[in-house]
Amino acid sequence: MPTPATRNPISRRRLVATSAAAWLAAQLPNRLRGADAKAPVNAGQLAKLGGSRAVRSRPGAWLRWDVREQKQVAEAIAQASLFYWLGKGVNKQTALFIERFRVHCPREHVMTCSSGTAAVHIAVAAAGVGPGDEVITSPVTDFGTVTGILFQQAIPVFADLGAATYNLDPAAVERAITPRTKAIIAVHLAGTPCDLDALRAIADRHRLFLIEDCAQAWGARHRGRPVGTVGHAACFSLMNSKHIGTGDGGVVASSDARLGPALQKFADKGFDRGTGGFTWDQTGVLATNYRMSELQAAFGAAQLDRLEAIAAKRAVLGRALIEEISGLPSVQPPALPAEDRGTFWFFYFRLRLERLKCSRAEFVEALRAEGATASAGYIPVPVYGTKVFREHAFFAGRWPIKEAGLTAMDYSRVRCPEAEAILATGVQCPLNESMDEAHVREIGAAVRKVAKHFST
Repeated sequence: MPTPATRNPISRRRLVATSAAAWLAAQLPNRLRGADAKAPVNAGQLAKLGGSRAVRSRPGAWLRWDVREQKQVAEAIAQASLFYWLGKGVNKQTALFIERFRVHCPREHVMTCSSGTAAVHIAVAAAGVGPGDEVITSPVTDFGTVTGILFQQAIPVFADLGAATYNLDPAAVERAITPRTKAIIAVHLAGTPCDLDALRAIADRHRLFLIEDCAQAWGARHRGRPVGTVGHAACFSLMNSKHIGTGDGGVVASSDARLGPALQKFADKGFDRGTGGFTWDQTGVLATNYRMSELQAAFGAAQLDRLEAIAAKRAVLGRALIEEISGLPSVQPPALPAEDRGTFWFFYFRLRLERLKCSRAEFVEALRAEGATASAGYIPVPVYGTKVFREHAFFAGRWPIKEAGLTAMDYSRVRCPEAEAILATGVQCPLNESMDEAHVREIGAAVRKVAKHFST
């Protein structure tokens, strides 16, 4: 009777070779396995119907800070004071933060502050926006973009957005300009740069300030230039969930000769500490206290050393996911010109629901079953659709400038059709530097699989 070896003389050799190959493949980083081609679509059933999942990998540990931040904060603690102002040079962290910030956003005047919301308010106030003035901005943004406008007793005017950029449509901005328009705030949503050349041209033509809200766009570039360097002022957030953070915090910067010198005053109760001989009785503007401490500046300075690696990684991952979901009749990926760098605070794409046999909720449910992390939309309604805007209840339930006849604005009647459609048809996926390209391509495969299943 033949032995197992003589029954199949190459089975042992084949088994060893196969096992070795499998072991070797398992040791390779995900990014080296299949990263050069689109991940294959599972031809079987959807995972929610019993099929195998398209997303099998998991992101690595997301380590956002370590001994580098500890060391920098320890240096701050060793100081005699944690107040931001340099004084006699004892306090060093804010100066270090500004030095490192300028590597990424080279502006002459830089002021640290308590939040991204504060940064926008400082810029709006420094631009001279006041009662009855109008400021054009995006209806799809955080409240922090508009809060400073309202506190300056000015009027937010919402312009519609590009269908695939989710940013201000320059043509819509131009249509929204009136004799009362003072500034434009361009929001780089989710890390995708606005069309800054077009917006700056409009601002210059109409003698307006262009303020860039870069809260979600650390490290992004428009035509090779860092966001924040095209407008008259740049506003960044250091809130905990941003690309880099200090728990909360912000920074505002400008090289404009009119606006830049005023940033520090509007962040520090009107005090002009940079002017020799300034005394408290010389305070000439009304401003609040938006100062950042040396502890936050120390932590932020260490974080800034990480920024380029974070931005570069997210840029690659975002491009890979765009590539994966492009060409699907029922899916509209975000538009990002080849010469721009998006840094993807999150990844957002739209569904062409008229080409699908499902609702957005059903699509997202199926996508999650495939192993992808996804949610429907971004914010529930445009900013003008919130209760406080619809009721004009900004100050103890009232809006003094409307009562005074300085505006006829009625937010209950405002409509930005594309912005509303973006929110109604969008799907959001987290994207960060803990992921690798193979994982992102699996997410793309999941989108393709679900889209194929539900396509009409």
